[in-house]
Amino acid sequence: MDYRVIKEGDLFFLTDLHGDVTGNDEAGHGLYAQDTRYLSRMELRIDGEKPSLLGSDGSKSYFASIRSMKASKDEGAIEMLRERFIYGGILYERVSLTNYFPRSVRFDFAAAFNADFQDMFIVRKYRTGDVGAIVGRDIGPKGMSIRYSGKDGIERETRIAWDWPEAAKAGADGCFHFAVSLEPKQSQQICFTITPVIGGKVPEARSFDEGLALLEQSYDRWRKETAEVASDVPAFDQLYRRGVQDLRMLMTDVGFGDVPVAGLPWFAVPFGRDSLITSLFMLPLNAGKARGTLRTLAAYQGEKADAWRDERPGKIMHEIRFGELVNTNQSPFGPYYGSVDATPLFLLLLGEYVLWTGDAALAEELKPNVLRALEWMDENAGGSEGGFLTYRQEAEKGFPNQGWKDSANSIVHESGEYAASPIALSEVQGYVYQAKRSLAPIYRQLGDAELADRLEREAEALRVRFETAFWMEDEGFYAIALDQEERQVRSVASNPGHLLMSGLPSRDRAENVARRLVSADMFNGYGVRTMSTEAAGYYPMSYHNGSVWPHDNGMILLGLGKLGMKEEAGRIMNGLLAASAHFEYQRLPELFCGYGLAESAVPVPYPTTCSPQAWASAVPFVFVQAMLGIVPNVPERTIALHPFLPDGFGELTVRGVSVGGGRLSVKLIRTPATEAGSGGNVRVDILENTTGCELSIKE
Repeated sequence: MDYRVIKEGDLFFLTDLHGDVTGNDEAGHGLYAQDTRYLSRMELRIDGEKPSLLGSDGSKSYFASIRSMKASKDEGAIEMLRERFIYGGILYERVSLTNYFPRSVRFDFAAAFNADFQDMFIVRKYRTGDVGAIVGRDIGPKGMSIRYSGKDGIERETRIAWDWPEAAKAGADGCFHFAVSLEPKQSQQICFTITPVIGGKVPEARSFDEGLALLEQSYDRWRKETAEVASDVPAFDQLYRRGVQDLRMLMTDVGFGDVPVAGLPWFAVPFGRDSLITSLFMLPLNAGKARGTLRTLAAYQGEKADAWRDERPGKIMHEIRFGELVNTNQSPFGPYYGSVDATPLFLLLLGEYVLWTGDAALAEELKPNVLRALEWMDENAGGSEGGFLTYRQEAEKGFPNQGWKDSANSIVHESGEYAASPIALSEVQGYVYQAKRSLAPIYRQLGDAELADRLEREAEALRVRFETAFWMEDEGFYAIALDQEERQVRSVASNPGHLLMSGLPSRDRAENVARRLVSADMFNGYGVRTMSTEAAGYYPMSYHNGSVWPHDNGMILLGLGKLGMKEEAGRIMNGLLAASAHFEYQRLPELFCGYGLAESAVPVPYPTTCSPQAWASAVPFVFVQAMLGIVPNVPERTIALHPFLPDGFGELTVRGVSVGGGRLSVKLIRTPATEAGSGGNVRVDILENTTGCELSIKE
């Protein structure tokens, strides 16, 4: 990546690889809190020059270090090491200056700062608007502050402080100058703190070392609360650890418990679809982490009919923003509801959460939200049993397509014509089916047999009608969607792969779909493409029509694991694992281009991908779920395992999978007789089972 980004809570800092924020709005670098940029310039110079970059390390999600130097030919150099993190709502940056000349040196070290308080939508040129103004600047020997009065009535301030023992000199160039004298090999440090102050609330500052120690302790606690893996494939172990670390960074709390934000740099807020899918993937990591997501989305559930926000009573939001444009109703994202799949995914996650935890009390707590969500889904499915859930854009500034492939050109007929709305997406019907099937026994257990019976009846009616309406016999595959006339949108795409986890397709059709997903037109060697190379809309560098999205593959893997389709699952897992080796810090990005191995020997990056992205970071947890073939049902006190190991794996140990308030630890070992096989048989050693559930193991 051509940037460095760190995040903690609702604060993130985006810079170039040198660690600078230069004021280049094309890149949008800066320090952001609640969708507002609190630092629009931070540049460090030595004797007026930008030091040459030696190395830029962002391998720790929460900590970055950038090493550079100002050299004199054949004589020596001044080294500058920048180390930074965020804790407690404050950005800390420690700068270490070291003299590598064989003589004492004196030089000018300068730091330039500014804050423009622009709304993120303005920074990214997505919106313009009537906004506030900077109302004051105070400069002192140990720091400065910049104050802003917003049109939304919120007073914002950026406070910048440093601990240099002598007074800094403020220059006409907007820089603060520090006179530095160093003997050979001597180092001197200066620590800067940048504090966003929102509505007069000032976070508590700490020393650099204390703040870093507290931050690292929080990461240690996170790791201890999550499942651990060890295999004989180091690349997989590293990918898993990367996911665990990145997901910790991407968690935030807007008042209802921790929820994963969508990703960095531009989506550091709770989403509906993204947060739900990430939480679904995280269930084997720590199932309890889903509670915050469910409660957060329930709190923002739609309450009224508002076309400006695509809002309807009972609908689960797509995305929420907190900046000035949202607060003054110049943008509809406070929150925006233009998502057809967030609502059934909310119900689906609740059902899966209870299967993993047995926590029916949360289902009872959220029952009013569940009933409102079901009512919205039924209304948008024509109000009849077996009707298809559809979408169409209402908000003028909203999204024309409202599934996960939300670009304007993503739902395209085989003729190349774009499908007209209202549109019924294939995978969304699977989410609805799975949600109703999983919630029915939960509410029967809670004493509402009438609701349970209705959900089961509606799910079955949907299944029967779906199989007739969406199946393309000549392709042996499901249509991606139905258009406004209920015509099949016959482009072969990855969306129907999500059906495999739902239990909706018949077994023979599920197997046909699985085989097609790993055939040459869909599988590029590193993952399943979003669209077949044979489709009219395909092109490999598209956002949704031929690219590869790791989370899309993760949804497919969940189904393959449940179905015990080992060969197909192993192929996808090994493809993604191979792809990860080509990305910085072995971090799976949001997406990459769909070029096949014959066209490119390495995966081709997508130019504007976000990284880290939550649902991509969580894909390694799906690997574990698929390899264990784990299907928990805590209410019935059972856990089924259908284990396998992909080619290249000889063993896998998973410790501390949270199920039913207990822990399950398992070791898989490939048996000698099938070492050359794909998947093959494995021996299962149960190392720990405090779940209270009976285990069954299928070959």
